[in-house]
Amino acid sequence: MSLLESTSKGFEELFGYKPVGVWSAPGRANLIGEHTDYNNGFVFPFGIDRRTYAAMAPRNDNRCRVGTSLGGALVEIELSHQKPEGLDWALYPLGVAWVMRQKMTGGFDLYLDSDVPVGAGLSSSAAVECAVAIAIDEIWEQGNSKKELALICQKAENEVAGAPTGIMDQTASMLAETDAAVLIDCKSLDTEVIELGLGKRDLVVAVIDTQVSHRHSDGGYRSRRDACELGAKTMGVESLRELAEADLPSAREKLDDLTYRRVRHVVTENQRVLDTVDALKAGELEKLGPLFLASHASMRDDFEISVPELDLAVETAMENGAIASRMTGGGFGGAAIALIAKDQLANLEQAVLAAFEAAGFGQPRVFAVSASAGAKRES
Repeated sequence: MSLLESTSKGFEELFGYKPVGVWSAPGRANLIGEHTDYNNGFVFPFGIDRRTYAAMAPRNDNRCRVGTSLGGALVEIELSHQKPEGLDWALYPLGVAWVMRQKMTGGFDLYLDSDVPVGAGLSSSAAVECAVAIAIDEIWEQGNSKKELALICQKAENEVAGAPTGIMDQTASMLAETDAAVLIDCKSLDTEVIELGLGKRDLVVAVIDTQVSHRHSDGGYRSRRDACELGAKTMGVESLRELAEADLPSAREKLDDLTYRRVRHVVTENQRVLDTVDALKAGELEKLGPLFLASHASMRDDFEISVPELDLAVETAMENGAIASRMTGGGFGGAAIALIAKDQLANLEQAVLAAFEAAGFGQPRVFAVSASAGAKRES
């Protein structure tokens, strides 16, 4: 049974009737551009072929009932002006509904299923938000564009779920296209779809999920964001997007060491995103290796969001045939990605499992993902 079928069946078993439709949205992997989004910078993610499915039907009252195959009891709330609180996982779908409530036409019943790994840096939360948002938008006939829905989802994650994330995850999940990544200018919200062309080179994106789980709402993410805001304020700019690498000597003089290193990561990472896009447009994939490794080193040393498991994953990938590898996602755990020939994937998996065992780490998961389409109605 497909995930689409199981989601529809799960809805019917839970609520006793059929949903009016099923919508889905992908998780995302970020090729490059970490912690640049909330600094108005550049990011370059793609939707993955792991998705969250949302089966939904409208109600005649203002009650919202949410169930899931992923554990946890049925959650019911009366949608009102009072912000939802204390609902754990249900804050993500119900937060979206709360942001969209001004034009609500009633409540809904919702059932969620997903194969996006949770806590792996593949944005399982954005996949939930975007699948729910595109479903609600249709049911409540709101007529939002996908870019507008991405902003709604970000607001829900920031204000209801309490995670101070930027716009990258939701934009990627909404606007993704097959065999392509989305260059996002997080200042203007302009997007450009860039063909990856991995398939014709028999390359895949391997995800090395360390299974060290992370949560964006924890303090480490917030402290990095605070440091970036302090750096921008001290440098007299609206955001770190306004700074170039030529400004770094001045920043070193004005900032304390920790704040300077946070700023240096963002400024240099923005340039690496643009250099990566240029390399792909030119078909020069050999340039991605140094760019990805410089990105990982910057996240490890300047932004200090890597962990030993991620460092080992990247090192092992590069020693076993990957043309490029780096950690992806918000850090403090999660996953690394590696661009590697499809026929070398099994060897990479064995090498990573052996390296983790030798280091005394928990067992990781290694699997390939392909660039997949964004949020859409499935049935």
